[in-house]
Amino acid sequence: KIVKGSGFREVTGYIIDSKKNARIIAHAGLFIEDVATITKSFEAQAGMNPKVSRPVGHIALGFSKEDESRLTSRIMAEIALEYMEWMGIRNTQFFIARHFDKEHPHIHIAYNRIDNDGRTISDKNERLRSARICKELTLKYGLHMAKGKDHVKTERLREPDKTKYALYSLLKTEVGKAGNWKELIAGLSEKGVDVRFKYKGNSDEVQGVVFIMNGYSFSGSKIDRQFSYSKIDAALKTPPHSETQRQLVVQSEPIWQQESHGNELYSGSLGLLTPNPQPEQPEGYPDDYLRKKKKKKQRKIRW
Repeated sequence: KIVKGSGFREVTGYIIDSKKNARIIAHAGLFIEDVATITKSFEAQAGMNPKVSRPVGHIALGFSKEDESRLTSRIMAEIALEYMEWMGIRNTQFFIARHFDKEHPHIHIAYNRIDNDGRTISDKNERLRSARICKELTLKYGLHMAKGKDHVKTERLREPDKTKYALYSLLKTEVGKAGNWKELIAGLSEKGVDVRFKYKGNSDEVQGVVFIMNGYSFSGSKIDRQFSYSKIDAALKTPPHSETQRQLVVQSEPIWQQESHGNELYSGSLGLLTPNPQPEQPEGYPDDYLRKKKKKKQRKIRW
């Protein structure tokens, strides 16, 4: 989770709240005494570039409960520092705190988007970059990879994500039993879901599908890649007697989702966990999108 804001006092107070049994496990460039001293340190440096209206950077990194026994505070600090380096969050003030108020291990990173030289730390494509980096670090350190949307704790979701995951569950059921689009639309309508199609220009060629529920609308691919128009269409055209084959078409594509106490501050070099060899990047991951976009831009320049 990535958030930007304008109030250092608010984010600092939230992160080191005693009710969360917070523990600062790494920091740099700050007087770590209390909320007031941390806030003053942040604000003094942010004043070097007053044009930036949201100088506060706040990132929460969550780990799987399956890795709890391995995740000492020192190891979590090392992973967080490596994450920050890959994200380009360097040469600036920050502190990292571990929370023990949830069943899964997690940490919060608060940093100054105005670096030590008064320059702004870029937030360009930060969510795409973060998704890629989180997955790479999970694989590199041999951590547990979540098995997909079926394991999301939907009772903790807020809108619009709550509706989005409700649509995911409905589509998984309805697409699996519908024989064609008419049956699918009828089945979803009974559940309070409206279906609309997107067409190419003024033609009759369907280009996409949108699902509307509880006042929120999502394109099929935004709910899950398996629910793009083309993939649903392919699933519906699968012969009804071949249920196994249909289930292979309509299946969940794994994605990576977004506490033993320890009091170690970060120190030493990286590598406390033995890294696994870096795997090749899967097709369609955020970097592929950025790479294709860059190539397209380069082709335009050459022509």
